[in-house]
Amino acid sequence: MTLRLTPEDELLLAALAEAEGVSRHEATLRAIRDAAARHGHEAKVQELSVRARERYADVLGRLGR
Repeated sequence: MTLRLTPEDELLLAALAEAEGVSRHEATLRAIRDAAARHGHEAKVQELSVRARERYADVLGRLGR
């Protein structure tokens, strides 16, 4: 796989790698993994929020009055 970056993104990646004390390759992998973890966490929070609103809809409705 080839990753094509804009010059601005190249600078950001280089700065990130330097700040973390790792190679640009490792910084890229970490960024991908972090983004995937955040996405998974956000999806889980969304799912739990929907379930809680459904479960406590009557209570929430009464509180809103």
